[in-house]
Amino acid sequence: MQAVLYVGHGSRIKAGVEEATQFIERCKSLIDVPIQEICFLELAKPNIAAGIAMCVASGATHITVVPILLLTANHAKEDIPLEIETGMKKYADVSFTYGSAFGIQSKIIDSLNERMLEQRTAIANDASVLLVGRGSSDPAVKQDLTKIAQLLKEKYVLNQVDVCFLYGAKPSFDEALLKLKQGANGQVFIIPYLLFTGILMNDIEKKIAVQSAYNQELILCEHLGYHKNIREVLVEQVKVLIENAKMKQEI
Repeated sequence: MQAVLYVGHGSRIKAGVEEATQFIERCKSLIDVPIQEICFLELAKPNIAAGIAMCVASGATHITVVPILLLTANHAKEDIPLEIETGMKKYADVSFTYGSAFGIQSKIIDSLNERMLEQRTAIANDASVLLVGRGSSDPAVKQDLTKIAQLLKEKYVLNQVDVCFLYGAKPSFDEALLKLKQGANGQVFIIPYLLFTGILMNDIEKKIAVQSAYNQELILCEHLGYHKNIREVLVEQVKVLIENAKMKQEI
């Protein structure tokens, strides 16, 4: 029996975990699979091992593991595969299929523009955008977010789109804010490239509130979690994974 195990990142803030869970629950209703469970990488329960156990207890013979992650870094490359490997050893009669982080998707780039439009503020001709990523020591994360920034700039003919990171990569969010403070007082849309609320989102809000006192028009947009395009990307990826799993089983 087919199962899908959704792996969220997790958060110390209860609202972040609830937001992730609600988002995945909405996606589950669009996936025709009898067993669908939710687990988290860290900071929330159940963990991946418990999620696999729940699927098996419900009768799963094949588990499709889907990471709910925006960009591919160590969690997607190492942590989740390690948990799957452990699950394969523990449940020898169960087969596994592993998905991938969302990566560079045209629908996600469109959602960034929509996050700006949602602010109901006229976008100036010289407006710039700052994408704030979670960050990682994996250089692929910076490369991918930089590519996303370039695609956003080109598709929507924006003056400038820069990237920064909350940790693990340069430039940092603090460095980006300092650069803005020292530059011209133009309109800047700040878009957190994050799926769900949490401590990181709270830090962004606090720092922008402080800097807004310097007569700069810093417009903080919503993070990505609730956007319909993110849901569509996830549902499309899950359906492809399930179809691939069926083909694999038929061979």
